[in-house]
Amino acid sequence: MAEDQKNTAPAAETTKPQAAAPQASRVDRTFSSSRVPADTDAAGKTTIADGVVAKVAGIAAREVAGVYALGGGGARAFGAIRDAINATDLSQGVKVEVGETQAAADLTIVVEYPAPIQEVADNVRAAVAGAISRLVGLEVVEVNVEVNDVHIAGADDDDNESESRVA
Repeated sequence: MAEDQKNTAPAAETTKPQAAAPQASRVDRTFSSSRVPADTDAAGKTTIADGVVAKVAGIAAREVAGVYALGGGGARAFGAIRDAINATDLSQGVKVEVGETQAAADLTIVVEYPAPIQEVADNVRAAVAGAISRLVGLEVVEVNVEVNDVHIAGADDDDNESESRVA
């Protein structure tokens, strides 16, 4: 027992000077202005969920001039409820198929009257393909646009009032 006490006392003394040295040698503590690692060839796999691609496509489609809404009638009705409780679904009216390197999207849109429908659909197709390629990094093989309805300003205001009276 006396020998154990003798051995622990010198060990405690030797660990004090070494305590500062291991901290400096364990990790490189130099910080750069950005946290991007220098080795960009590191192994690993990135998986992007279908919902992420659908949301990117939905946002891109909504930004196109002439697009009033996305989704069919039922989806828009549920969307109005979600909007009322601040739970907007940005992927409403969008279906995507995502592979490892490619993606395809199907969108259902409502065009604002009197916008040229074919031009709006072409612009949606270009905007969605560009956003998915640029933001997600996938090759877009197909973007199908279904024009479900035409919105006439003032016409839906009467419909919303009658729907609220029924409910």
